[in-house]
Amino acid sequence: MMKKIAFVVPSGVAPIAPSHARTKTKRLAMMPVVLGLLAAAAGGCTMDTGSADDRDIMQATAEASAALSATLEGMWEREQVAGDVYHYTFLLKVGDTPNARIRVHRVVREDSPNVAHPTSRAIMLLHGDFATFTTNFLPSLISDGAQLDRNLALYLAKRGIDVWGVDRRWTTAPAEGTDFSDFAGMGVAQAVSDTGLALSFARTLRTLTGAGQDRLFLGGFSSGAQLTYLYAAEESQKPLAQRQVKGIVPIDIYGKLSPADESLRLYACANAADEYDWVAQGYVDSDNSTFAQPLGALAASDPGGDSPIFEGYTNREAMLGFVSATFLLYEPKPQYHLVAGVYTNGFPTKLRYASESLITDWLAHSPPHESLVETADRDAMWCGTGTLPLADHLADISVPLFYLGAAGGFGDHGLYTTTLVASTDVTTHVVRRLPASREIEDFGHADLLYANDAPALAWAPLAQWLLAH
Repeated sequence: MMKKIAFVVPSGVAPIAPSHARTKTKRLAMMPVVLGLLAAAAGGCTMDTGSADDRDIMQATAEASAALSATLEGMWEREQVAGDVYHYTFLLKVGDTPNARIRVHRVVREDSPNVAHPTSRAIMLLHGDFATFTTNFLPSLISDGAQLDRNLALYLAKRGIDVWGVDRRWTTAPAEGTDFSDFAGMGVAQAVSDTGLALSFARTLRTLTGAGQDRLFLGGFSSGAQLTYLYAAEESQKPLAQRQVKGIVPIDIYGKLSPADESLRLYACANAADEYDWVAQGYVDSDNSTFAQPLGALAASDPGGDSPIFEGYTNREAMLGFVSATFLLYEPKPQYHLVAGVYTNGFPTKLRYASESLITDWLAHSPPHESLVETADRDAMWCGTGTLPLADHLADISVPLFYLGAAGGFGDHGLYTTTLVASTDVTTHVVRRLPASREIEDFGHADLLYANDAPALAWAPLAQWLLAH
């Protein structure tokens, strides 16, 4: 066992939650077409459009996004990831409150500069906690420890899948001078609504760049996987013509707990009660700048120094303890851990499958702020009693489903949820490297994204399923 952890909470900060530029031009004659397409996407209709220069269309699409109650902030950006694969980002203003912004990403192969290669398959990916789309699915852009073949978004794009993503509102809040007045509204209902907006935006842009207006797959990692379930459940109540998702890919999560996991459900209930209490006291920010960011940064810059977060540990020990013995702080299932470690005398002393520099960079590049209300809402949905932030329509999900789990993460505990949906096309794949007796050291939650062998063990089955559908 690890030594007793003394978690230091700075005053006024909520305790850790469980959890090209280019000239502004456009073809005015095209604006009615763009607006019409945006409106059609929002309503689930299908229409064709002629070809035009992709760069003009992309700019017009972003500026015309007001048809979806959003406006482009600044200019869209484009950067090379590797070879013919490029990463596009759009920062969209989606309301009038201080932090009402989402960032939409696209990772796609190009036939020529600014001309995306048309592909019939597309997926939108939702990030997890203390993360963004980039840090979860395109980490080579923020970490020298991430080799190019360790990017899930790049891996899928190279196989002909158009990859999209969206960063939730709290990820766009500035590090300093943040106005938190709208954080109390950043719950799961808002996140689900913003996901729908991002899907409409993606489908419209795909139509205008020659890829057609087919629905997208929706996938997510960790809390993004729970939002995937919640979005699909909400969308199941809409007429078919208004639906935007044709399949879902929850990565290592449960949407509902098995009766055999009643103790875990009660744990979620207790967490939700505590978190809502913190919110009632005015704590709406789960501050990553005082936990995840320094935990990763100090482990990299001063590994042998005393940790200011976990008393009695070095910075490196604190980081290893948090990622490999996560269950000592947060235990949504027995022996839950983010990243598998190698234990020596009962303590994780190194990582088993992932690069340490990649993991520290993941933590160090956490967005500075995060919505505590969203965390509370997600725990409340797991609890399943009382007034829920969203109605429970899990059983009405009828689209194909691929569940990807990790033995040391939510793993097998996520299988029960897949038996509750209405879909008759359900595939599950749990990565297990070690015997059950050594689950404490087995493939961890985030190893599905960052482990050296994640491409072979986790991404290949996922890509095969997407291409088959």
